Amino acid sequence: MATREVEEESLKEAVEEEEDDEHGSKERVLQKYFLMEWELVKSLLNDIVSHGRVSDPSSVFKIRSIMDKYQEQGQLLEPYLESIVSPLMFIIRSKTKELGVSSDEILEVIKPVCIIIYSLVTVCGYKAVIKFFPHQVSDLELAVSLLEKCHNTKSVTSLRQESTGEMEAKCVILLWLSILVLVPFDISSVDTSIANSKILDELEPAPLVLRILEFSKDYLSNAGPMRTIAGLLLSRLLTRPDMPKAFASFVEWAHEVLSSNTDDVMDLFQLLGAVEALAAIFKVLLFNGGNCSFSRRKLKIVGLAKHVAPRVFQFIISHTNRQAGTRKVLLDVIPNVWNDISILMKSSTAARSPLLRKYLVKLTQRIGLTCLPYRLPSWRYVGKTKSLGENISVDASGKCNHGVYMDSTNQGDLQDEEDMDVPDIVEEIIEMLLTGLKDTDTVVRWSAAKGIGRITSRLTSALADEVLSSVLELFSPGEGDGSWHGGCLALAELARRGLLLPISFPKVVPVVVKALHYDIRRGPHSVGSHVRDAAAYVCWAFGRAYYHTDMKEILGQLAPHLLTVACYDREVNCRRAAAAAFQENVGRQGNYPHGIDIVNAADYFSLASRVNSYVHVAVGIAQYEGYLYPFVEELMYNKICHWEKGLRELAAEALSALVKYDPEYFANFVVEKLMPCTLSSDLCMRHGATLAAGELVLALHQSGFALSTEKQKKFAGIVPAIEKARLYRGKGGEIMRAAVSRFIECISLSCLFVPEKTKRTLLDTLNENLRHPNSQIQNAAVQALKYFVPAYLVKGDGENLDNITSKYLEQLTDPNVAARRGSALAIGALPYGFLAKRWRVILLKLCNSYAIEDKPEDRDAEARVNAVKGLISVCETLTQVSEHPDTHSKEDDLSLFLLIKNEVMMSLFKALDDYSVDNRGDVGSWVREAAMSGLEKCTYILCKRDSMGFQGKSQEVDSVLKMPNRDAENNQSQLLVDANLATSLVGGFVKQAVEKMDKLREVAAKVLQRILHNKMFFIPFIPHRETLEEIVPNEVDLKWGLLQFSCYSRYVLSGLVISIGGLQDSLRKASITALLEYLQSPETEHTERSSREHNLCIDILWVLEQYKRCDRVIIPTLKTIEILFSKKILLNMEGYTPIFCAAVLDSLAVEMKGSKDFSKLYAGIAILGYIASIPESVNIRAFSHLLTFLAHRYPKIRKASAEQVYLVLLQNGELVAEDKMERALEIISETCWEGDIQEAKQQRLGLHDIAGLEMGLLSKTGNGASNKNNEKRATTASDENASYSSLVGSSGF
Repeated sequence: MATREVEEESLKEAVEEEEDDEHGSKERVLQKYFLMEWELVKSLLNDIVSHGRVSDPSSVFKIRSIMDKYQEQGQLLEPYLESIVSPLMFIIRSKTKELGVSSDEILEVIKPVCIIIYSLVTVCGYKAVIKFFPHQVSDLELAVSLLEKCHNTKSVTSLRQESTGEMEAKCVILLWLSILVLVPFDISSVDTSIANSKILDELEPAPLVLRILEFSKDYLSNAGPMRTIAGLLLSRLLTRPDMPKAFASFVEWAHEVLSSNTDDVMDLFQLLGAVEALAAIFKVLLFNGGNCSFSRRKLKIVGLAKHVAPRVFQFIISHTNRQAGTRKVLLDVIPNVWNDISILMKSSTAARSPLLRKYLVKLTQRIGLTCLPYRLPSWRYVGKTKSLGENISVDASGKCNHGVYMDSTNQGDLQDEEDMDVPDIVEEIIEMLLTGLKDTDTVVRWSAAKGIGRITSRLTSALADEVLSSVLELFSPGEGDGSWHGGCLALAELARRGLLLPISFPKVVPVVVKALHYDIRRGPHSVGSHVRDAAAYVCWAFGRAYYHTDMKEILGQLAPHLLTVACYDREVNCRRAAAAAFQENVGRQGNYPHGIDIVNAADYFSLASRVNSYVHVAVGIAQYEGYLYPFVEELMYNKICHWEKGLRELAAEALSALVKYDPEYFANFVVEKLMPCTLSSDLCMRHGATLAAGELVLALHQSGFALSTEKQKKFAGIVPAIEKARLYRGKGGEIMRAAVSRFIECISLSCLFVPEKTKRTLLDTLNENLRHPNSQIQNAAVQALKYFVPAYLVKGDGENLDNITSKYLEQLTDPNVAARRGSALAIGALPYGFLAKRWRVILLKLCNSYAIEDKPEDRDAEARVNAVKGLISVCETLTQVSEHPDTHSKEDDLSLFLLIKNEVMMSLFKALDDYSVDNRGDVGSWVREAAMSGLEKCTYILCKRDSMGFQGKSQEVDSVLKMPNRDAENNQSQLLVDANLATSLVGGFVKQAVEKMDKLREVAAKVLQRILHNKMFFIPFIPHRETLEEIVPNEVDLKWGLLQFSCYSRYVLSGLVISIGGLQDSLRKASITALLEYLQSPETEHTERSSREHNLCIDILWVLEQYKRCDRVIIPTLKTIEILFSKKILLNMEGYTPIFCAAVLDSLAVEMKGSKDFSKLYAGIAILGYIASIPESVNIRAFSHLLTFLAHRYPKIRKASAEQVYLVLLQNGELVAEDKMERALEIISETCWEGDIQEAKQQRLGLHDIAGLEMGLLSKTGNGASNKNNEKRATTASDENASYSSLVGSSGF
């Protein structure tokens, strides 16, 4: 009972917590659904507020980095804006009052705070942020003084990534002023500078206003965001009713700026600022003043009278009365402004600046709106009623008002509208906006399109028709892509505003359909994606603007084209735009056939992949009536001749996927259209047609449709016709070869009738393609040969079969590397009948083919890779005994598998040691990767044969396989896979799995994972299998721990040292960390740690001996030893350290003798230093060897050796007598080891005498350089320097 009560209580709490969103606090809801880092931000803000300033500068950049994450989802921050902005603005306001504007400290206080506020402005927009700025009247002068302080302070140039806050402070204070200048009082009444002076004239600007104007004009010349914000400030200030003189003065200043057209960069910014400010002023006066009904505004204001003071109410009334006359004020300045921008628009300055043209277009449309009185056009189309109740009643009754909605209540208003006088300047403005629709930049075209829509909404019906006709003229064939794009944007704007009437659909819809398929070839690419995207936007606007009764006819025209673009367009944004337009029309235009099913199939995510759109989405849509044939036409006429090779290949595949819906149509109509195109003079057309023809033949065969004999002959003659026309030559010959190979593959799979002469032609074509140096052509030819030979050549006479095989075998040793590559793959593609008689020769020859050639000029990594692939394919073909039980004897069968074990797999193990390098890098890695795949497949082949048993002994073999490893060791002779093979197999894989190349490590780990956990084949005799399965689980993430097993440790270490001593820093750190964790694991006992170190020493010595003089392995191994010595590992092994160090010294004597590799010499010298520092007898030998490098021929080596000798003497005082130690250290520290070599030799002899070392020991342990130097004592210093310079140059120092 108690348990049940607890469960019920917890369930009740969970329900209450779930319902807390509705009744809980705002803080908890915001924390749950909005800003995830609110707790951190809140704590940082509380710290700032509590101190009244930013005490820790890092907190500012923490907050900014958090805010920057929400750049694309700024609305998530809006619930927090008040909590963030209000206290920060309070700090700015209070600190400015407290410290005073004249204080130098004030800027240091407000700059970090402004960085936080401005980061919110960039994420959420200034309109959302300034709502929480303080707006007391007394703050106006304070903000002006503070901005003047920032403006007059000399800017500090900073090369740091972090902002210093100067720009942010100016932006925030400008935004603050844009709110404060809206105070409902005459600014002269709040200007304390004239409080005690003579009262100004009514229209005279106050000094405070002049100060604002002064620095605002300066900011209009700024290249940063201050320019836009200064324009906003001026637009709000100069549109006040008490600013007529200031407005006139600014317009005059702007006229001077617009008239002075120079090429100076600063003048360009000033020009941008002036035009942007004028556009902002016209916008404020238009949309806040002249566009509103005066009577409606007056009624609202009168209702405020009882709530405000009389003086304030009087100012509001005067403000409203003056706003009613703002249109007249603008009309007075329009002639001058229009004249300036007309000239400026045609200037070279505007031609170079898209941003300037954008602002000029904005200003132009607002001038046009000013010239036309505001009215709601009575002729416009209204797609929705204004009342929700009316909408519901219309839906319930099934009736709808789908005609043109007449907004006027009588015909008199309509007549007055038709008689409206349109100023002449409007025609010029519309002409400029139409020109803007052709602009080269999208932002200009978009602004012009919106201007066309707004101005058309104030014109009469007849004039609106003229505008529409002018827009449609932009779609003429001679116009560029910019005109088509601008025209589509304009049509969409007209439709959205109800200015495009349904009566105009017959002339608009055909243009939109053409725009949906607009794609113009320009050299190696095409243009038109932006036009298609805009055309989809037009269709989307149609769906939102019109009733379904008006759209019923044109939707039937648009739907196939929209879905064609949605499925087959090259660009993902166009596919998604067309699908969105179709979805909008389906959702708003009523019951469209199969509309919901199509929308679900062609959704946003399914169209992201081009392949998925072509092969799956389009095929699913084509099953519905009305879409199959438009899809086929789009693929035939536009896509198989597309300029992009990949798209043509995909189009051919997509066309074949549609065959199942109407095979007869494809066999009779489509095929007849494609065949002549295979010989087209246009490369793209003939390539796409050849691919499509082959894919169609294969699809018709798979659909069960039988082609007539005549058509089969026509298909068989395509390739000879292409060769006869010599279409392999010149540009495009390579892609035609690949297409022809794919065509041959398709007709082979379809088993078309091919005459004998044509068969020989096709085989010769494939042989030529096999010899081509392009790997894609070779692979296509091999794939075709794989199906062509069984379909057309198997039934031939045996002599021809042997000739084909012999020809490919001979080419394995061809001097032409391309022939070697192709022949190896071709042999792997041959069927069993071609290989059965000469299988031993074939296998042995392929084994020899992937051995590294003796002559460097004959070496080719790709040929070796293909030889490995071909060999594995041959092994798989030969071992398919179940398909050919009577073709060979049991003895041959046993010999085949023994050859695979003893020759093939041994050769593959050797291929794992292919570390060839050329100018492309480690090309041997390609061979190693192929060899790992081959070893895996060969192992499965042998295991499968073991499971079947030799000579009927399958039951005995199965019992052996099920035995534990220990019991099965005595029965290994019965099996092909024995313990040695299993150990070598796993060892080879783990070696590759710890080396430096990421791709090979992944491949090796996955292969090893499959071998251990394979459910079809059990690989026997793997040592420590249970532990290996734990270390390498059947999961995605793998962790290694194989050094503990002696049978694998050498494989692992020989690969691990490559990673530890490599150049890749991240891999080196991870590898050494893993090795140290293995050696110093806290979970292991001391004796086990010593045992691990001892085993590691043995394996390191094995690596040094096995790879003697192989710098690829030796240098990383020496670096690994150096790192281990630096960690005090391998230097404290009781009894074994001297032995290990002596063996390392022996190896160093061999490796460093005559070496010119700096990295090897540096690592060896460091190791000598570590060994010389240990308190063992071997240290004397290491020290004497180290002294020899003090007279090395390379100065850098002498210097490095001197540093090591100095450290050794400090750490090991037994090497030199105590009374001579100071002298030895003095010699080392005061000698210039990078100077004259003769002096270095003298000083080395002095150290040798101090240490009491014999000359014999010195000569014995030398690096060989001393004898050479003795023989060449006459060599001058200049020769030495020349030699050293050449070495440095070749070494990259």
